[in-house]
Amino acid sequence: MRVLIAEDSVLLREGLARLLEDEGMEISAQVGDAESFKSRVRADPPDVSIVDVRMPPENNADGLIAAIELRGETPDIKILILSQYVEPHYAMELLETGAAGVGYLLKERISAPRSFIEKVRNVAQGGTAIDPAVVSQLFDRKRRDDPIGRLTERERSVLSEMAEGKANASIASSLFMSEKTVESHIRQIFMKLDLEVDPDANRRVLAVLRWLRA
Repeated sequence: MRVLIAEDSVLLREGLARLLEDEGMEISAQVGDAESFKSRVRADPPDVSIVDVRMPPENNADGLIAAIELRGETPDIKILILSQYVEPHYAMELLETGAAGVGYLLKERISAPRSFIEKVRNVAQGGTAIDPAVVSQLFDRKRRDDPIGRLTERERSVLSEMAEGKANASIASSLFMSEKTVESHIRQIFMKLDLEVDPDANRRVLAVLRWLRA
């Protein structure tokens, strides 16, 4: 797996590179600003890019804005935002390019390297990995007339776990329920969100995206 790291902190960039290389991944490039990030991805697309939000030249949301621009050009580019900041407006804009192959994690909430590596691989394979703290900022109210309002509290908990890219077994373990119960909740979620079986669509991703847009 080839990974591009876009991070303006040299120490963090080098640390990430060492961690990923120890797991057998190849670092295709290390860059410290948004313009270099865009040019390197366009010239030699990696399997996944790990990107900080605030980077030069403006040190605002340059990294996230660059990611949105790249996804607009090539929707199947895989992006994992790794930052200490949540930018709700731009985060939602990024997810609207398609939730598949997108992640948004907070640096201070990553406590286990193994879990982080799993999320990197998940996003590279087209999955979704969104920190619950990011979800809570993107989704802090629901309207009664929105399909999300039809979900029970337990179904919302399952959907929140799905947003992290977790498989059914992992959701079952986290929420202390059986896999059959998780499967039942997911069927109800799909039904209540009017997500019919479609061979060309990933209903788990569509459910997460609809929830975040609510």
